[in-house]
Amino acid sequence: MTSLNSHGLRFAFGTLTVLPVRVTRWDREAARAGMLCAPLAGLVVGLLAAVPGALLLLGSGPLLAAVASAAVPAVLTRGLHLDGLADTADGLGSGKPADDALRIMKQSDIGPFGVITLLFVLLAQVAALAELYGRGWAYGAVAAAVAAVAARLALTLAARRGVPPARPEGLGAAVAGTVTARAAVAAGAVVVAGCAGAGALLGGYGAPRHALAALAALGAAQLLLRHCVRRFGGVTGDVFGALAETAATTALVVLTFG
Repeated sequence: MTSLNSHGLRFAFGTLTVLPVRVTRWDREAARAGMLCAPLAGLVVGLLAAVPGALLLLGSGPLLAAVASAAVPAVLTRGLHLDGLADTADGLGSGKPADDALRIMKQSDIGPFGVITLLFVLLAQVAALAELYGRGWAYGAVAAAVAAVAARLALTLAARRGVPPARPEGLGAAVAGTVTARAAVAAGAVVVAGCAGAGALLGGYGAPRHALAALAALGAAQLLLRHCVRRFGGVTGDVFGALAETAATTALVVLTFG
């Protein structure tokens, strides 16, 4: 079990970040453990995103702090989640049958739907983070961490059994259906509770607000997941990227309320 947990951590960090972690196993068991460890990778990404944001807030202002906290996750994932979001938007926006839409998603260029989606998602993330950093460095830092964790939890839930891969190859096929429903629910409960705990550090209604942000993020990701499964016949690596960005953006926007 300890060895499997180690391989799971390597799988999560090796596939979901650019951190120098070598994936030593690429089988279904390692993929299952890796998807369950995905929120831990998100926590590291979120904390690393919060550091430059908090530092820039002290010497500059909330807008630059927000840009930094939005840019770090993109850098730490080689932009793969954003690329997946753009490709998924192009596939969905094409209106083509599943096979043709999947072919469009595999093309190296980005179409108009992808460009527009990237623009508005990044604007929403920066705007929300700027609002939160404007309330204080702790609000922005906690939001960056919660958004990153919720984004990776969305991947854990998308890898649950019953969600098929759209293609026989790629990351989507490697992780699709590896996580049991019970394990997915348990991971969700732990992460939402952790988000509530982080929010409690801010006082007031921080705990329920941050728990609600995480739940809203998962809800938005699940709606997109259901739509993609209907349109494409399953999930792909691009869809996973789109789910992560959708969840992160939703969490940040919800945290600006109240």
